Amino acid sequence: MVEVVSAVDTADLVEQAAARFIEVVSQVTADNGTARVVLTGGGAGIKLLEKLSVDGAELPWERIHVFFGDERNVPVDDPESNEGQARTALLSKVAIPEANIHGYGLGSVDLAEAAAAYEAMFEEFAPEGFDLHILGMGGEGHINSLFPHTAAVAESQRKVIAVFDSPKPPAERATLTLPAVHSAERVWLLVSGAEKAEAAAAIVAGKPAEEWPAAGAKGKSETLLFLAADAATELA
Repeated sequence: MVEVVSAVDTADLVEQAAARFIEVVSQVTADNGTARVVLTGGGAGIKLLEKLSVDGAELPWERIHVFFGDERNVPVDDPESNEGQARTALLSKVAIPEANIHGYGLGSVDLAEAAAAYEAMFEEFAPEGFDLHILGMGGEGHINSLFPHTAAVAESQRKVIAVFDSPKPPAERATLTLPAVHSAERVWLLVSGAEKAEAAAAIVAGKPAEEWPAAGAKGKSETLLFLAADAATELA
């Protein structure tokens, strides 16, 4: 069941998500526990990371491991890189060990091999899944690099796959799949913008994932839809 967290606008959405992030990660890392968090890009996602670089600076980053929901087939220093954007917005500003940042290492390696290596890496660093998977969403309901009516969103076994024909450029990407999303204890969707209202309503209504991939994003114990007012106009 998806729980809607209503927000006035993107700034309010980010404020609420940041506060909950700090609360959740603090709980998970208490008594030397390890928090495993999947980060997202996108407008609201990057604003959240920027907020956490200030409000979450005192978190025990040495006990936090970060992963990425998807990545374009570019080097980290490319402006299109999700990891690169996350480093600029957050990771370069907090005391997280480099060994705790798990990127895909794309740009000059075989894409399919890199995806397989990323999935294999979970066995060491996230064998039981993630504590939190944060997701942005496109207007057509895509999450990570899982787009409607594609083989990627239909994947039911692999947790990471290579995508060679993404409908949204660049075409080549590596992405976590719905099985990977479902391994997370908590899944949060950050949604703002009037162009996303129809997709937001599809999430709440539980529409098929092949038509609206974000509707298939569910956590094991919690699924939150942080929803700005401009994206909530089509809710019943």
